[in-house]
Amino acid sequence: MAANEKNPPQGRFRRLARMAEASVRTGTSALMRQTHQQSVKKAAEILGDLRGLAAKTGQMAAYVDGLVPEHQREAYERWMQRLLDAAPSSSPQEVRARIEEELGQTIDALFLSWEDQPFASASIGQVHRATLKSGEKVAVKVQHPGVDNALESDLRNLGLMESMASVTGARQFGSKDALQAVQERLREELDYRLEAKHQMHFAELHQDDSQIVIPKVHTEYSSRHVLTSELMEGGISFQEACAATEEERRQWCETLWRFVFRGTLVGGVFNADPHPGNYIFFPKGRVAFLDFGCVQHLDEDYRNQAIAVHQAALAGREEDFAYHVCAMLGTRGGDYEAWALGYVRRCFEPLFESPYRFTREYAASMVQGIKDIATQSMWKRGSDFVPLPPHMVMMNRLQCGFYSVLARLDCEVDYAAVERCSLGLG
Repeated sequence: MAANEKNPPQGRFRRLARMAEASVRTGTSALMRQTHQQSVKKAAEILGDLRGLAAKTGQMAAYVDGLVPEHQREAYERWMQRLLDAAPSSSPQEVRARIEEELGQTIDALFLSWEDQPFASASIGQVHRATLKSGEKVAVKVQHPGVDNALESDLRNLGLMESMASVTGARQFGSKDALQAVQERLREELDYRLEAKHQMHFAELHQDDSQIVIPKVHTEYSSRHVLTSELMEGGISFQEACAATEEERRQWCETLWRFVFRGTLVGGVFNADPHPGNYIFFPKGRVAFLDFGCVQHLDEDYRNQAIAVHQAALAGREEDFAYHVCAMLGTRGGDYEAWALGYVRRCFEPLFESPYRFTREYAASMVQGIKDIATQSMWKRGSDFVPLPPHMVMMNRLQCGFYSVLARLDCEVDYAAVERCSLGLG
């Protein structure tokens, strides 16, 4: 097995020990207020090898502003980037065996051509190029052997779950139901049959928008641990997109905004994993969206309240905005309502003050805002406190990550105009 071909340790206590090693290495740097490049590099390697929720936590640290202390951010981003670009892969023999077992045919019988070397590898699976007998080029995502057991071990690891939950607000403001919602979404990522359904649903939802590209799913070549989709070729990566002209970046930001909020406000569904590796950028504002494993559905009442909140923000009606936010969160007055309302108002600054340029400082303030409210409510949690609705938990994950992505694209966009024109809101 090659150096980058490693099966993740699956036992709870072995994984906990490895996580502790990563924490000690990075924690020492934090205590000394210094950046130890080798410590952070080693921590990235540990998290990548562990895969599962451990790797997801490392991935989020690599791109969500505000998760890592400012004095350590440069080192984290440099070394954690390897989790976004090239996580450790499974061996060709394991991958072939899994595909052949699940699809019931040999690789040669299934595909006209097959590349053993994956072109992408992440926390749950890796992706291979192949060609169907029909001549269509496809991307075949195969789940890492043993990652299901690894993820279950992580979900029983209270400390690791709290690290993930702290970004979503489930730990600070949530209930048992909210934490359960996080666990359910993470477990669903293991079922590629469900992801295929999500992917096809998003394709249907955005079928009239030529700038939103959702790869076609080949269901006959897909199963619980194998997902075959149209291969997206000719685009550029997020890092390359960030170096494009401002006009190109502006068009991409508009497309990203439509994708997120048309899904949320019109379709009542959103992809809660906005990390940069899930986007491929093409000319004239076209963006291909990948990976639909972590998807949250919204109930009709919440969707209607969210629409009312957006309409109030677009019209600049502060009193209506406050009313609908409180109704959406189910607050009961008092200090907690004031803190929550202030935070949500800050989140909607891009609409109230459109045109708007996201900055990394603003994106980081979203994460810090969750921490601040947590600190305040911890010391003064009275009868006015209400837990976050379960579906809001993953919305926080989306928002913090999505705002960090827009901040790195770094351009001024009239987001209010995008919503009015493309979503019919006003």
